[in-house]
Amino acid sequence: MNIDPSTTKYMVKAKLTADGIVEKPDVVGAIFGQTEGLLGEELDLRDLQKSGRIGRIDVDVSSKSGKSDGVVLIPSSLDQVETVILASALETIDRIGPCRAQIRILGIEDVRISKREKIVDRAKELLNDLIKQSKSTTLDLTESVKQSVQVEEITIFGKERLPAGPAVKDSDSIIIVEGRSDVLNLLRSGIKNAVAVEGTNIPRSVQELSKERISIAFVDGDRGGELILRELFQVAEIDFVARAPRALEVEELTPKQIIKCLKNKVSSEQYMEMNNIPDSENGSSRKKENGQNGHGRHSDHARPAAPAPKKEEATVIVEETPEAPEPEPRPAPSRPAPKKDEKFNTEAAERFKKKDNGKEAREPREPREPREKKAPAPKPAKKLSPEQEKYRDILAQLSTTRNARLLDGAGEIVREVEVKELVNSLKEDSTGIDSIVFDGVISQRILDIALTSDIKTIVGSKMGAVSKQPADLAVWTRDDLL
Repeated sequence: MNIDPSTTKYMVKAKLTADGIVEKPDVVGAIFGQTEGLLGEELDLRDLQKSGRIGRIDVDVSSKSGKSDGVVLIPSSLDQVETVILASALETIDRIGPCRAQIRILGIEDVRISKREKIVDRAKELLNDLIKQSKSTTLDLTESVKQSVQVEEITIFGKERLPAGPAVKDSDSIIIVEGRSDVLNLLRSGIKNAVAVEGTNIPRSVQELSKERISIAFVDGDRGGELILRELFQVAEIDFVARAPRALEVEELTPKQIIKCLKNKVSSEQYMEMNNIPDSENGSSRKKENGQNGHGRHSDHARPAAPAPKKEEATVIVEETPEAPEPEPRPAPSRPAPKKDEKFNTEAAERFKKKDNGKEAREPREPREPREKKAPAPKPAKKLSPEQEKYRDILAQLSTTRNARLLDGAGEIVREVEVKELVNSLKEDSTGIDSIVFDGVISQRILDIALTSDIKTIVGSKMGAVSKQPADLAVWTRDDLL
């Protein structure tokens, strides 16, 4: 029904029932005909409708089984008293057309209340849009100014004109990333010593720079990042490796994620061991052979090894000398006679004399045969608990497989994965896992993930560079279980 929003204040809703079949014109005619003259000239429906104080009467009627039911809606712009009087007059109608009928008022609705609710709801929507617009404008301004400064900070490095941060030339360490957008994202986090390789062909400038500085390779967590990392191992000298989370790129990371990835970096040797990369691909071993210490600098104390002596110089010449005459045996010194003392009694003096005389008369003893040296007793074997013996057997089964077994509290296998997928597998689902046995190096990252996942035991081939071992976590290596 079309309601004039400028005039309607109230809506009268009534229900009609008729003992017969009636239609909409019959209902409207009955309302005008049976209320005419009933309420006086001031409330005559025809005059009120002509003046616009009563809107168009809407009737919805249907017939079934010889009877009719329907709803009548009358919009009104009269005041409250006049509206309720008009509504009461509708209940006096007892016939519609030839049929007996009855009309009952269901209620009178204040249209202005519903309008107010709509106004409030719409005002809330408009206010939210305005607040969002204000925030986005402020953020856009701040971000645009910040990015413009950061873009200005990007410099060009080397003959290849590679995108790099302003601190690459002076910093003791560099971060090698894939592209210009990665350098920009690191600049947003305040990291200014990044340099991009711009593709899989590693530039000569980056190769030379990695030999002079501590180099950290920070690549994407996809297949492309893995390929670039392998090429870096072959042509450059990489000290540490940091990877973005799986399926994410460095340019997509937030500052918090970037700091976390760089904090969890691992040495290149440990990374190659975890991912089955041949050690010949790592340039860091060449760096050590070239005389650099663990910090990527040439050692100031390194000295060239002394040349081995020639065989002629090392030969010792022994001259023959005449046998020297044997020295004459010296007489044994005689023990001085004990001084007499008044405190010594006669028996003591006699015992002293017998003892002294006995020594002089004693015959020389025959040399004793050398005793046979007993073989050292074997060290007692370590006493292992049944649980440790079980882990020892599992570790022996996993030897040279580069796999890891995730066990539940009863020692049953939950699943078996490759060592290089162990960290991601624990992050995705660590439910029900009580212990881990794997053929690999126990790193700080694996210990931290195990602690947060309520894992009780870690068993690996050997211990890596671990700075902090949780007290509630049992950690054993192959040497501990032998």
